[in-house]
Order: sequence, then C-alpha cells, then structure tokens
Amino acid sequence: MKSPREPDLELRGKLIRSLGALREILPGSFVERKRACGRPNCHCADGKRLHAQYQISVLMDGKPKALHIPVEWAKKVREKIEMRHRFDAAAATICGVNLKRFLKEKEDRPA
Repeated sequence: MKSPREPDLELRGKLIRSLGALREILPGSFVERKRACGRPNCHCADGKRLHAQYQISVLMDGKPKALHIPVEWAKKVREKIEMRHRFDAAAATICGVNLKRFLKEKEDRPA
C-alpha cells in the first residue's frame, strides 16, 4: 500500500535530484566590468564603447580575490556560479522541510 502524498517530501526529493551536477559548482560572484584598454587608436578611447572584462570574486584563505575569466569561458563560469546560488536556496528549503518534519515528529511523540 502506498503512503499518502507528502508534498514536503516530494519537494525535498525533487530538490535533491536537481543537484546532480554539483561537481561543476563554483564559489563566489561573477563580475562584468567595462574598461578602456589604453591604446589611443582603439574604439574604446572615446570612453563610450568599452571592452568587457570578466572576473569572479572569491574568498581565498579568508581574503577577497578577483580572478580574471577569459571571454570564451564567461558563459560557462557564470552558469557554474549561478549553480551555487541555486544550491544555497535548495539547501535552505531542504533544511526547512527537515526541521518542520522533525518538529512534527517531536510533537507526535508519546510523552
């Protein structure tokens, strides 16, 4: 006999299954900056059409560090960092479901 549907358990299972690609996760924040390169004849010299520069900002050994990201890696790196944000949100939801279930179990426990 199948147990009655428990939406919290279904949500928890769905979130856990969605985290399958964690081996690709990256910490930090993705940063896109615009800058002039300094060459006087470049299109960026007028200050209007600046070059894009990509970085990730991370803590390394407890200190903030900005790491340069090549343009061709930008999309992939951004996705891996966004994965970290999804992971954090999923972990918070899973913990909330587990706490709710724990408190209910504790409440239902015979004295």
